[in-house]
Amino acid sequence: SLPSTVLMNSIPAKIAGVKRIVMVNPRLKNKQNPGVLYAAKKTGIKEIYSIGGAQAVAALTYGTKRIKKVNKIVGPGNIFVSSAKKEVFGDVGIDIIAGPSEITVVADKFSNADWIAADLLAQAEHDTNSQCILISKDKNFINRVKTSLINQLKDLPRKLIAKKSLILNGILIYVRSDKQIIDIVNMIAPEHLELNIKNYKKIVTKIKNAGSICLGKYSAMAITDYNAGTNHILPTNSSAKFSSGLSVYDFYKKISYINLSKKGIETLGPSVITLANFEGLEGHAKSIKLRIRRK
Repeated sequence: SLPSTVLMNSIPAKIAGVKRIVMVNPRLKNKQNPGVLYAAKKTGIKEIYSIGGAQAVAALTYGTKRIKKVNKIVGPGNIFVSSAKKEVFGDVGIDIIAGPSEITVVADKFSNADWIAADLLAQAEHDTNSQCILISKDKNFINRVKTSLINQLKDLPRKLIAKKSLILNGILIYVRSDKQIIDIVNMIAPEHLELNIKNYKKIVTKIKNAGSICLGKYSAMAITDYNAGTNHILPTNSSAKFSSGLSVYDFYKKISYINLSKKGIETLGPSVITLANFEGLEGHAKSIKLRIRRK
């Protein structure tokens, strides 16, 4: 029930020209989140259903007496939503399997330990399964961040969630070189990457796998969750190695148009006939031969 996620899903769809946008959102304490409904109103979503989980995915995929089925389902959810999206893919389009949230922060001796600790906690408070990783070439800095994490946790309203997340999935990594940083980041392929280092230009071009990259000490991951202009629905679980975050392109389809002249098929046809015969598809070859045969 996050208003920001309503915006992240619906605005790219609106820009792409999607005519029908359906929102499914479970109730919390038997009430719809007013912030979510307001965000839906601002983006012109008029079709809203109080339903969530795997059953919402099924309803959107196959339709019900009340819900007309859709062509594509986008947006994050819990493990049940993600599993359901995997299950129905093919019957309906999906975007990516997003979640749990992740952050990897690269910091150096010039970074602010309290700021970095806060960035890690901002991700840890999402979910006990969230992944928070710090990479640095400075052991003393890593220890200062560890101390700051302990101190800041005390006052965090969602401290039980954040603490469990850090215990289960928090990692502090000491490295000796920029090459190690680059190799580790590309292996992790994090959803969010913060290059909170003085000379981030030295390594940023060598980072190939990440959902989004925050550059410099003022580019906090938390702002990208709301209004930096990028989308916060990003690939997780190392899927940034082969996919990107949600964007306008997820709501476009491409259709190929082929229009050959007589000269065109006579020019291309012989190569097709050769390949088709090699592959044992004589019907393909014949459909070309009949068109280029001279009377």
